[in-house]
Amino acid sequence: MYYSRKRPIADFPCEMTAIWSCTKEGCNGWMRDNYSFNDVPTCSQCLSPMNRSMKELPILQDSYGLKMAIKKMEANV
Repeated sequence: MYYSRKRPIADFPCEMTAIWSCTKEGCNGWMRDNYSFNDVPTCSQCLSPMNRSMKELPILQDSYGLKMAIKKMEANV
Protein backbone atom coordinates (compact mmCIF):
# COMPACT_ATOMS: atom_id res chain seq x y z
CA MET A 1 0.00 0.00 0.00
CA TYR A 2 1.24 3.50 -0.87
CA TYR A 3 1.13 6.36 1.65
CA SER A 4 1.83 9.84 0.31
CA ARG A 5 3.45 12.47 2.50
CA LYS A 6 1.67 15.26 0.68
CA ARG A 7 -1.47 16.63 2.28
CA PRO A 8 -4.56 16.54 0.09
CA ILE A 9 -5.50 19.94 -1.37
CA ALA A 10 -8.82 19.79 0.51
CA ASP A 11 -6.90 20.13 3.81
CA PHE A 12 -5.42 23.52 2.89
CA PRO A 13 -7.50 26.59 3.85
CA CYS A 14 -8.62 28.59 0.80
CA GLU A 15 -9.72 32.17 0.25
CA MET A 16 -10.78 34.38 -2.66
CA THR A 17 -7.55 35.80 -4.07
CA ALA A 18 -6.93 38.58 -6.58
CA ILE A 19 -5.29 37.21 -9.74
CA TRP A 20 -4.37 38.31 -13.25
CA SER A 21 -5.75 36.02 -15.98
CA CYS A 22 -4.80 35.96 -19.67
CA THR A 23 -7.26 37.51 -22.14
CA LYS A 24 -6.23 35.36 -25.14
CA GLU A 25 -8.71 32.69 -26.18
CA GLY A 26 -7.34 29.22 -25.42
CA CYS A 27 -4.57 30.39 -23.07
CA ASN A 28 -5.04 29.40 -19.42
CA GLY A 29 -2.22 31.56 -18.00
CA TRP A 30 -2.78 33.31 -14.68
CA MET A 31 -0.77 34.62 -11.70
CA ARG A 32 -1.47 35.84 -8.20
CA ASP A 33 -1.66 39.63 -7.95
CA ASN A 34 0.88 39.57 -5.09
CA TYR A 35 3.51 38.07 -7.40
CA SER A 36 3.16 40.39 -10.41
CA PHE A 37 5.87 42.99 -10.81
CA ASN A 38 3.93 45.29 -13.18
CA ASP A 39 0.75 47.27 -12.61
CA VAL A 40 -0.78 45.50 -15.65
CA PRO A 41 1.29 42.39 -16.45
CA THR A 42 1.48 40.46 -19.70
CA CYS A 43 0.99 36.70 -19.90
CA SER A 44 4.28 34.84 -19.55
CA GLN A 45 3.03 32.07 -21.87
CA CYS A 46 1.68 34.05 -24.84
CA LEU A 47 2.59 37.71 -24.05
CA SER A 48 -1.06 38.84 -24.26
CA PRO A 49 -2.54 41.45 -21.90
CA MET A 50 -4.10 40.24 -18.66
CA ASN A 51 -7.29 41.16 -16.75
CA ARG A 52 -7.73 41.28 -13.00
CA SER A 53 -10.18 38.76 -11.52
CA MET A 54 -10.72 36.61 -8.43
CA LYS A 55 -10.09 32.91 -7.84
CA GLU A 56 -10.39 30.65 -4.79
CA LEU A 57 -6.85 29.50 -3.99
CA PRO A 58 -4.99 28.00 -1.03
CA ILE A 59 -3.59 30.61 1.34
CA LEU A 60 0.14 31.11 1.03
CA GLN A 61 2.11 32.01 4.14
CA ASP A 62 5.23 33.86 3.06
CA SER A 63 6.73 37.21 3.91
CA TYR A 64 7.95 37.99 0.37
CA GLY A 65 4.40 38.18 -1.04
CA LEU A 66 3.37 40.35 1.88
CA LYS A 67 6.28 42.71 1.23
CA MET A 68 5.27 42.95 -2.45
CA ALA A 69 1.66 43.75 -1.52
CA ILE A 70 2.77 46.49 0.90
CA LYS A 71 5.09 47.94 -1.73
CA LYS A 72 2.23 48.06 -4.27
CA MET A 73 -0.10 49.75 -1.79
CA GLU A 74 2.53 52.37 -0.97
CA ALA A 75 3.08 53.06 -4.68
CA ASN A 76 -0.66 53.58 -5.26
CA VAL A 77 -1.01 56.13 -2.43
